[in-house]
Amino acid sequence: MNPKFKKGLTIATLISVIVFVIFIYFKFYFVFGEGVKTGQLNNLVRNGYLFKTYEGKMIQINIHTVPSDSVKTMEFPFSVEDKVVADSLMRCSGKEVELHYKEYLGILPWRGVNKIIVDKIVSVK
Repeated sequence: MNPKFKKGLTIATLISVIVFVIFIYFKFYFVFGEGVKTGQLNNLVRNGYLFKTYEGKMIQINIHTVPSDSVKTMEFPFSVEDKVVADSLMRCSGKEVELHYKEYLGILPWRGVNKIIVDKIVSVK
């Protein structure tokens, strides 16, 4: 094998591996956004076939005064990685909670089925 070809192949392979690692980091581990949401905790369940994860839904109620004074509800689906946070949330079903979350660009099966991961409870009312 030609030494220049071998060196070029090694460099191309190394660059491909670096690009792949950067892609995996940004897709699955880079925190795209984070914030706090407030609403009524609808449910939190632990489910899954291979990876048991905590999945929850929160209902956010918004009152719109224009044009028809109607009430609009929005559902906020999320996953929880931390068992301590999940156990605390299981006791808060039906209560108004304020949750801190992180949003990722991709889903990992051991992290949950949502891109939004709740990492702590800010307050319970």
